[in-house]
Amino acid sequence: MLGPVEVWDGDRRLQLGGPKPRALLAALLLQAGQVVSVDRLVDLIWGEHAPGTARGQIQTYVSALRQKLGDRTASIETRPPGYLFRLGDNVLDVQLFEQYVAEGRQAARAERYQDAAGALRAAEAQWRGPALGGIGEVLYVDAARLAELRLSVLEERIDTELILGRQAELVAELTSLVAAHPTRERLRGQLMTTLYRLGRAPEALASYDEGRQSLAEGLGIDPGPHLRALHQAILLDDTTVLGVAPAGPRSPAPVQVQVQIQVVPAQLPADVPAFVGRAGLVAGLTPLLTAKHSAPPVLVISGKGGVGKSAAAIHLGHRVTENYPDGQLFADLRGTTSTPATTAEVLSRFLRALDVPYNAQPESPQDQADLYRSLLARRRVLVVLDDARDEQQIRPLLPGGAGCAVLITSRRRLAGLAFAQLTSLDVLGTESALELLGSVVGAERVAAEPAAALEIVRLCGLLPLAVRTAGARLVTRRHWTLAAMAERLADERVRLDELAAGDVAVRASVGLSYRSLDPQAQQAFRRLGLLGTPDFAGWVVAPLLDVPLRDAEDVLERLLDAQLIDSASVDATGQMRYRLHELLRVFAAECAQAHDTAAERESALSRVLGSWLWLIAETGSRAPSGELELAEFTDSAYPVDARVARLLLADPAAWLEAEGPALIVAVARAARLDLDVAVCELATALSFAHLFVANRLGDWRAALDAALDAARRAGNQRGEARLLAGLSQIHFSMDRFEQAREHQTAALAMFRQTGDLRGEAVVLTGLGYTCRESCLLREGLDHLARSVEAFERLGDDLGLGAAARAAAAIHLELGDYEDAWQQLDRAMAAYSRSGSRRGQALTLRTRSTVHRALGDYAPAAELAARALEMLREVGEPLMIAYATQAVAKVEIRRGRPAATLPSLVEALEVCRSRSDRYGEALMLRTIGEVHLAEGQLDLAQAHLDQAMAISEEIRTPLPAARAARDLSAVLAARGDTEAAETVLKAALEVFTRHGARESKELSTR
Repeated sequence: MLGPVEVWDGDRRLQLGGPKPRALLAALLLQAGQVVSVDRLVDLIWGEHAPGTARGQIQTYVSALRQKLGDRTASIETRPPGYLFRLGDNVLDVQLFEQYVAEGRQAARAERYQDAAGALRAAEAQWRGPALGGIGEVLYVDAARLAELRLSVLEERIDTELILGRQAELVAELTSLVAAHPTRERLRGQLMTTLYRLGRAPEALASYDEGRQSLAEGLGIDPGPHLRALHQAILLDDTTVLGVAPAGPRSPAPVQVQVQIQVVPAQLPADVPAFVGRAGLVAGLTPLLTAKHSAPPVLVISGKGGVGKSAAAIHLGHRVTENYPDGQLFADLRGTTSTPATTAEVLSRFLRALDVPYNAQPESPQDQADLYRSLLARRRVLVVLDDARDEQQIRPLLPGGAGCAVLITSRRRLAGLAFAQLTSLDVLGTESALELLGSVVGAERVAAEPAAALEIVRLCGLLPLAVRTAGARLVTRRHWTLAAMAERLADERVRLDELAAGDVAVRASVGLSYRSLDPQAQQAFRRLGLLGTPDFAGWVVAPLLDVPLRDAEDVLERLLDAQLIDSASVDATGQMRYRLHELLRVFAAECAQAHDTAAERESALSRVLGSWLWLIAETGSRAPSGELELAEFTDSAYPVDARVARLLLADPAAWLEAEGPALIVAVARAARLDLDVAVCELATALSFAHLFVANRLGDWRAALDAALDAARRAGNQRGEARLLAGLSQIHFSMDRFEQAREHQTAALAMFRQTGDLRGEAVVLTGLGYTCRESCLLREGLDHLARSVEAFERLGDDLGLGAAARAAAAIHLELGDYEDAWQQLDRAMAAYSRSGSRRGQALTLRTRSTVHRALGDYAPAAELAARALEMLREVGEPLMIAYATQAVAKVEIRRGRPAATLPSLVEALEVCRSRSDRYGEALMLRTIGEVHLAEGQLDLAQAHLDQAMAISEEIRTPLPAARAARDLSAVLAARGDTEAAETVLKAALEVFTRHGARESKELSTR
């Protein structure tokens, strides 16, 4: 094998016949101990041009080889579906070569360099010429791999002999080797070291110059770091690097300066989320990739389209990444398309990933391949080549280094890669196919109809892609039973129509798929690309096309069948959500730009924005929040189908949670298209929708800024004022009270300029809330007095309730309890007229707080409990947390703190999850009070310190002073009277400065 393919009996060479029998023998020998199928041998010997008698000729060749081999230590056994070559020990030169190499490397590691050099020379002695000679080109890759291994071993042996000081004996050999391999840098470095040690430094420098020229002309690159380091050492006469001619048997080894990897490529695509039915494949191939080997393993996974080859390779690659610390390279070779990837294209990408800039890469593919193999020679890299066309496409991409491995997928068997481990991936077993179907549609649906599920996977031919497609159709058609799907598949005339998404060839290009659609489906596809959301609910197609929901659902079916959209998930409202792949979205948006007029594009997007606006309006009218609402819904609101509306409005919080990312992207995208009216109305409505803003403040702020820019570009002053008010709400929710006040002041001026009384009243109320948190209590009351008056003139009970409740809260801060009661009565009446359960609950909580401040704990407890119960019915976690705190405060005052701690900790986590810093500080202070009441002074101080820090950070003086007051009690309990008095005095100064009720309470002590 390490020379012409020959069999020797003692000193007599056996006559084997021509190239084909020799190639057959070589293929069997290379996989000795493994069954090689007849089909593979046919492909290997004849390729695509096998004669009809090929299988018979294989039998003839095998029979002749058996006669030649006789009863020796090697024999060919018939093992279905082919043959197995049983080989004794040490009868194959490759075996002896690998044995000597292993012995040499082991000796070198033990620093037995004399033994190492002898073993490596014995390994080289096994070679009689170029590997696998006399059989043509059929095992070209295997021959190239063995040749690379031969050179690597030779270089190791020369390193060992340099350690032994044999430079005089090596110089002639190295000179010849470098002449034969002028771009092999390790050999040239060894020659330079040898020449320097022999006192021939000028010749060493000349060799470097020759190497630099050869690399530039042959590969278009400069010498690597190790050659440059050796060159520098020779110039500096640095014997610590190069060593000197030894007096004894050993001298210092030349320092090998390895190329440092600047970037570790990690190019594998994401793993398959539901990878089932391939446990045997993974278990069989994983050891081949993780075991130590003397040559890079090449694994080929082949099979029909849709069988899951790529998924298997990617999954397997992720399992073994730790075994390849120098990186993972991945290329889609596009072998099944009309434009397969070229060698130069793939090698250029790989070289770039291996830190070779484009301008340093060779021009010719052959030189690129040489450089690629050189870079991988001493690294551990996994190379995954997906969708290979043929062996010719693969060969230049195979590394030679023993530390690497290659995973290949192809619809062809690639039998010409004789050294490769071929695995033919078949369809799934029945149980695995059922498991796959269950992973798509839900295991409970499969369990409910086991016979129908079995029939579906049978009719799908157990092909994974077909099973997934049938499952996806069932997911998008929740009203279908599995039995109905099985019945549709049973008709062979329409089975491919039912499984059209599984026909990979139909989707050879996005353009072909798009052009195959009917005009209405094409229009939907274009407009979904224009919408640009990360995902979308199916009902959105109705306003996009301005068609009834049923027609929109039919269009979705056609887009799904064409694989132009994907089913993403079922959201919390039970709606199926879909998505376009990013590249498909770009393609669709380009088509919309080319085929639809500007007016058509604007109308389509405005209808979708209007449908969301209509749903928000319906949410407010059906369950008034009790908060400020600025939006006034005009003709841009687009009614949604009644069936969809019932489903979504049954749980508005779940709908807004599911729709949130789409809403944010759509607002920003429509703003860039200058749809200022629709954008301003929707953005304003969302800014004042407490259910929407709670969890996405940062993302929503960016979209709102885009909407504000659109309004300013259009000169839409009314829209700009509303968006400024919306921005103030965002800043208020983020505890940025100064910024909130800035935007409120700007919005107020614009509302007054445009004569928008309701906008003015809303902003005045917002200013009242902001002034309260910033402790500008008297100013806040002035704003709220004007807003109460305005809302009464407008007959707006929701606005009146919000303004009156805010005024009551400020009166409570000031200790003006009678005024507080009056405003609370006004708020409760207004909320009752409007039907806002949430507003009534919040008013009850404030009433409880007033009672608690007055020391009336029984009514305080009763009102706080009622508020908590009502808010739980409404289902808003943040307000539930605040009501929980109100209940806990009463219990602390009544001397029953211990039972409140678990609920307070839960409330704290709610505030943190919603980035509510004000609420977080409030909960921390209350928890500190619980620990103080329980005598846990360390815990109390820790929580109070945190509360003070947060309150000071967000600039809310009164909450900070209240935490300081409680901290003074902790210090007093510790016996640190002086510190307690100092802290309490500072808190009293804050209370007095702002006129808070605590100034009166503390001054009377």
